[in-house]
Amino acid sequence: MNKKNKVNQPVTTAQKLGSVVKSARDIMRTDKGLNGELDRLPQLTWIMFLKLLDDSEKLHEAEAKLEGIEYKPTIKPPYRWRDWAANEDFTSDKLKSFINNDEAILPDGNKGEGLLAYLRNLKSKAGNKRADVIAKVFKDVNNRMISGTLLWDVLNKVNEIRFDKSEEVNLLSTLYESMLKEMRDAAGDSGEFYTPRPVVRFMVQVMNPQLGETIFDPACGTGGFLVEAYEYLKQNCSAQDWQILQKSLIGAEAKSLPLMLAHMSLLLHGFEYPDIDDGNSLRFTLSEMGEKDWVDVILTNPPFGGEEEDRIKNNFPKDRQTKETALLFLQLIMRRLRQRPKPGRAAVVFPNGVLFGDNMCAKIKEDLLKNFNLHTIVRLPNGVFAPYTSIPTNLLFFDRSGQTDEIWYYQIPLPEGRKTYTKTKPIQDEDFAECVAWWQNREENQNAWKYNFREVYDQARADAVPFWDAGNEAEERANNLAKNVKELTEKIKDLENSILDFSPPKEVTKVKQQIQKIKDEVKQFQTEEQNQREVAKEQKAKGDAIYWPIYNLDQKNPNNQTDFEHLPPEQLVNDILEKDRRVAEIMSEIKAILG
Repeated sequence: MNKKNKVNQPVTTAQKLGSVVKSARDIMRTDKGLNGELDRLPQLTWIMFLKLLDDSEKLHEAEAKLEGIEYKPTIKPPYRWRDWAANEDFTSDKLKSFINNDEAILPDGNKGEGLLAYLRNLKSKAGNKRADVIAKVFKDVNNRMISGTLLWDVLNKVNEIRFDKSEEVNLLSTLYESMLKEMRDAAGDSGEFYTPRPVVRFMVQVMNPQLGETIFDPACGTGGFLVEAYEYLKQNCSAQDWQILQKSLIGAEAKSLPLMLAHMSLLLHGFEYPDIDDGNSLRFTLSEMGEKDWVDVILTNPPFGGEEEDRIKNNFPKDRQTKETALLFLQLIMRRLRQRPKPGRAAVVFPNGVLFGDNMCAKIKEDLLKNFNLHTIVRLPNGVFAPYTSIPTNLLFFDRSGQTDEIWYYQIPLPEGRKTYTKTKPIQDEDFAECVAWWQNREENQNAWKYNFREVYDQARADAVPFWDAGNEAEERANNLAKNVKELTEKIKDLENSILDFSPPKEVTKVKQQIQKIKDEVKQFQTEEQNQREVAKEQKAKGDAIYWPIYNLDQKNPNNQTDFEHLPPEQLVNDILEKDRRVAEIMSEIKAILG
């Protein structure tokens, strides 16, 4: 029996795009200047970025022509993609020199600024326009490809992408997301670039940002929160609302690589003029921030586990200074949330350490719970950020509507039969479905429980205040004694100086006796002062021991006793030691059998 001839299926747009990008990446793998995905993806990104800009400029030119108005391009000839990337007479060393050098022979034969130098120096007259975006993106960009021939081959591949076709742009944005994830996989300890999209989408969905609100991510990385917020708002956006939407999202990212990736991602999703500050959000003095800095919604996953340098730390109040990056960002977020007319709200990813942290961490949480309503803490299961970090993480939701009275906790359960999420089996959107359904109609269940913080706070203060009062009274007595010591010490000096004025030995002896008596009194006062200070310290410590533990927000699920990943550190250590002990016993048994 003859085999049926296989029918060739038409190549889909998605397959074509995937093939183009794969071919470009394969070419880049053969260039000796690029080492791994952390080099290749940024290189491909800025190349695609320039093609996207040129296709966009062509559309604007056509629109302006139809309206009969003059169009002023952001990138002028001969620096447009069409001038050099598709010029068959401008390849290899000429091309590489034009891109790399500060001065070079241009595609039109004249001498002038090289491409990257030109892009870095772009400026708009009004600010916040596309020229500023381009200059910001290319601030630290370099061409890492050594071979001009291979570079030309990559340009030819990228030239096949049509950024003026919405279908291709939409598909490429999805493809780009997968490339970002690959880069995250390659980044290792630089996993801060990427928050799993299901986590981001869940946070955006329950925050429910509205058109006209300002949404801010102070540590936006590759722009995941901004992209998802944009997609969420776009669903109900009319043509008339387009400009409002374009002004709704702002971000900040200090590192040049994620900054460029964020701009590319937003542009691919249709955001024309991304407003992303290219500096550290913590570089401003906190006390100088006011209404002009307020925003309506903050969605972010600030870096945690790192430390900031002293010049950054000094931007914060002296009694709230810390090098812990996550705690500095928490203070910044609190400062920037709008107070009125509608209270601002925030959703933030924090490590478990912020929940149970004491000392300075507890003081900052005291500020949070006194001035903000921390209404929900969503506890993520183990492995959400694996393998990049095994630290348990939480999503904190709070607003500026007033103090915290009750905190709802929701523990996202692992899928049945799973012990952890992994790189190959990550968290999915459906894993948040039950929490989304619960969000508006809250009741306690196996995964949700309510913690009456205000009740705990009131009781702790009532119990602690008598000790604090006793400590303050002892401190006041100590201060009065110190004042007496100072006065008597001055009196001793005066008497010692007056001895010279007494010539009869009897008078001198009398004064010396008086001085000794006062010195004995001073010694007695000093001893009593020291005792009172010890009492003050002891009493205040007793009050603190009652009060400050209430800011340990690492509350266990009373409805589920298997909350292993959020166990106290001491218990985790004990469990590990017990397992090690048992392993040692088994190894001894095996050794005895073999021996």
